Amino acid sequence: QVQLVESGGGLVQAGGSLRLSCAASGRTFSSYDMGWFRQTPGKEREFVAAISWTGGTSYADSVKGRFTISRDNTKKTVYLRMNSLKPEDTAVYYCAASRDSRWLETDYWGQGTQVTVSS
Repeated sequence: QVQLVESGGGLVQAGGSLRLSCAASGRTFSSYDMGWFRQTPGKEREFVAAISWTGGTSYADSVKGRFTISRDNTKKTVYLRMNSLKPEDTAVYYCAASRDSRWLETDYWGQGTQVTVSS
């Protein structure tokens, strides 16, 4: 069993930065691929970034070059550094854990943290 708790969301002006954190419980954190997803009202949850248990990363085209995902297995935490934020980045951001590197199935979700970017 893995529990995920996000933090670090908030209100920021366009062009600003935020760092989201996702703290995980459980002894098998290092064996999971970890990801960030986001959702706005009326839209489906969308992929933002992922980091494999070996450290490989992938990003949505919309955030490539602006967001950086990283993990610290000793702290059981995954981070999402978000730079050059745009109003369209406004969403609830969710942390997720999966044993499927293709992310066809997600094993655990966090409760989400709100990010609001003002223009």
